[in-house]
Amino acid sequence: MFAKEAYLSTDVVRAPLRPAIVRERAFDTVFATALEAQLAMAYRLAGYLLADSAEAQDAVQEASVRAWRAWPKLREPDRFHAWFNQILVNVCRTRLRQRSKRRTVDVDDANLESGDPFRAALARDAVGRALPSLSRELRMVVVLRYWGELSLAEIADRLRIPIGTVKSRHHAALHALRRRIEPVEGGSR
Repeated sequence: MFAKEAYLSTDVVRAPLRPAIVRERAFDTVFATALEAQLAMAYRLAGYLLADSAEAQDAVQEASVRAWRAWPKLREPDRFHAWFNQILVNVCRTRLRQRSKRRTVDVDDANLESGDPFRAALARDAVGRALPSLSRELRMVVVLRYWGELSLAEIADRLRIPIGTVKSRHHAALHALRRRIEPVEGGSR
């Protein structure tokens, strides 16, 4: 009796998809297409924000899951880039906050850069080497400005802070980077 009830007839298997299922699959395809277009940029941005490729991969994955869950609430699908970028920045900020609470050991002396493209990229130039010396807030503004190619107003919007705060952090970050990079000539500037 159980086998008879559990058996699916060929009519059920060959039945056309219900309109709701067709809409869901189209919905999934649109999301997947929009996300795929953003993944390279997202990975690069997360990598420079977090300075670690494994952490960047995890952040992009987490942001993708959050975006998938919130996708039905997105009012303007043509603004997917900005919306997803905001989610990614929030995930990176959370990870940076959590990282600052954990005790870490500096392993830069172990030369682990060869396997991590972001550490290697940052180590290639003076700015990259000086970037980790900035506070989390200053580094976030610099990376979004120069690697994320956002305007100061867009950064303020992404970080949900006033534009004046972004400008002051940008100025302070550039000042700190200059001090760290430029050699002091003759003991004075």
